[in-house]
Amino acid sequence: MELEKFVDEFGPEKVIEVYNPKIGLKGILVLDNLSRGPGKGGIRMTPTVDVEEVFRLARAMTWKTALADLPFGGAKSGIIADAKSISKEQKKALIVEFGKALKLVCPKMYIAAPDVATGEEEMRWFVEGNGSLKAATGKPKDLGGLPHELGSTGFGVAHSTLIACKHARLKVNGARVAIEGFGNVATFVFKHLSEFGARIVAVSDSRGCIYNPDGLSYEELIRIKKEIGSVINYTPGTVLKNEELFGLDVDILIPAALSDSITMQNVGKVKAKILVEAANIPVTLEAENELYKKGVLVVPDFVANAGGVISSYAEYRGFDQEKMFRLIERKIKKNTKVVLKRAKEKSIKPREAALEIAKERVIEAMEKKV
Repeated sequence: MELEKFVDEFGPEKVIEVYNPKIGLKGILVLDNLSRGPGKGGIRMTPTVDVEEVFRLARAMTWKTALADLPFGGAKSGIIADAKSISKEQKKALIVEFGKALKLVCPKMYIAAPDVATGEEEMRWFVEGNGSLKAATGKPKDLGGLPHELGSTGFGVAHSTLIACKHARLKVNGARVAIEGFGNVATFVFKHLSEFGARIVAVSDSRGCIYNPDGLSYEELIRIKKEIGSVINYTPGTVLKNEELFGLDVDILIPAALSDSITMQNVGKVKAKILVEAANIPVTLEAENELYKKGVLVVPDFVANAGGVISSYAEYRGFDQEKMFRLIERKIKKNTKVVLKRAKEKSIKPREAALEIAKERVIEAMEKKV
């Protein structure tokens, strides 16, 4: 990649490539913008990860941490390897060595986290190689971590949805909600929105979508998913194709699984008044523009799903679980409110408003550093 074409006033500040031919390690770290603090971003392990992909992800983290108003910058790293075809021992060796190689900048300038094909065990190996517990968040509980299983991202999405409903003058109590997915994020969105009084009428997994206009039971879906393997076995309900979920007659639509789920091909079918992006890039930019023209209120991904990075900060600071959830609720509500207010006042899309705010915060920090 010609990195020069991506360089701008915001970064990247450093691009580090790591090689260890003895164990076949090829790694990349992009420190995009550190004006607000050390760069925060996960370690991705795929056979195709490259400098361009890591840079784009690092830039997204620059905006995400700034919008969440955290004292972090944006960064991301990648290890070029097929996690599915190597042994656990090989994977551990790569990650331990990557941690060692990054001692020069980590944890002072970079704090790692889980990403594609890495989880809490991989973070254990990374800090083992690096020598500092501050080198990564998303660590196992015995190392002071706040595990992903606590549902911080889904919790944040639910609270972002609450603010969006207030903004749109839609009562949460009784609102009909369709959620794409039933993984870690989607299950916790379901759980918390149900507690707020919303009626979840549809969820999906890899085998299909289950729909019941009278509402679905969270406890029963969890049991069925665990014991039988798919939400489509829930009764009573109608089994639909996954793509049919996006056209259901609901008040709130929450894509919480895949990227590019809503495109120009299916955006015309969306009937929801509010769409909250729980997954990363679940709606293409062109489709998002169409939704804006139709009057659908869209809460962008890096506003709604920042609960994960906020919980990373809580772990970094040594907060307990209770304090972490309080922090997520306060920050997600505040930032969703600020973004939607600016979007309304300036008659611009919420994504544009969110980027404006994030850039202002980064520029302010850059000016203070000069």
